[in-house]
Amino acid sequence: MAANLKEVRTRIVSVKSTMQITKAMKMVSAAKLRRATDKIVQIRPYSNQLNSILSNIAKSLGGDVQLALAEEREVKNVLIVVVSGDKGLCGAFNSNVIKLARTFVQEKYPTLAASGNVELMYVGKKAADAFRTFNGAQHKDYMGIFGNLTFEAASEAAESIMTSFQEKKYDRVHVVYNMFKNAASQFASVEQFLPVSTAQSDDNQQAVDFIFQPDKQSILETLVPNIIKTQFFRYLLDSNASEHGARMTAMDKATDNANELLKDLSIMYNRARQAAITTELSEIVSGAAALSAE
Repeated sequence: MAANLKEVRTRIVSVKSTMQITKAMKMVSAAKLRRATDKIVQIRPYSNQLNSILSNIAKSLGGDVQLALAEEREVKNVLIVVVSGDKGLCGAFNSNVIKLARTFVQEKYPTLAASGNVELMYVGKKAADAFRTFNGAQHKDYMGIFGNLTFEAASEAAESIMTSFQEKKYDRVHVVYNMFKNAASQFASVEQFLPVSTAQSDDNQQAVDFIFQPDKQSILETLVPNIIKTQFFRYLLDSNASEHGARMTAMDKATDNANELLKDLSIMYNRARQAAITTELSEIVSGAAALSAE
């Protein structure tokens, strides 16, 4: 019985220590989430407005200008950019985006994947670990980008992808990432990154009669890369906010579970202690009765 009490006491101490850790991680994630949410909320209107401007300009051109980054060609080589986290303990955040990436490749490009013409680029260590046995080239240059997430770092990665597309190393580029909605909701999503779409999303919106200086080609060649870089930065900010939200939620649930377990262990400990006391009292009474009988 004494051994059982000692075991329960050890478990109680262990659960209390774990609960302190989960509480601390929840508080840290909550603080990081606030900063990450501010950034994604600020960039979304800017990114949407840039895309709207691009669509409106493209509609007003009437096919006069050809954009290298919007070139549609036969899909022979594909790059999938998988945006995950560098760390775990964030619920299904990493597993959802990894599962979606696998499913997307299998359903969208099964033939190209089988022939090794689908390549992966990882933004986040967890995706790299999950795709160690993937059949195809794998890029691991940007796994530590979330350690210091800046527009400059995102632009470097986006620039590398754009250069490879222009050199026709890839005919299509997709990004798989977690879209942030709120602290409790993140959705794994796939978006086509390149070639960039210049189609007007709102058919009822009238094209603006722009005056171009110096010329249409120069303006779009400058505008489009900046829009693409901003879009890629938004993917990373979405994923970053989603990770902190998922970790905060996971640690909150872990703390609640630890608290419930602690209650159960306390009841178990009290029962075991009462049973031990009762046993000792019974032994004392039996011993006293035996001495009286003598």
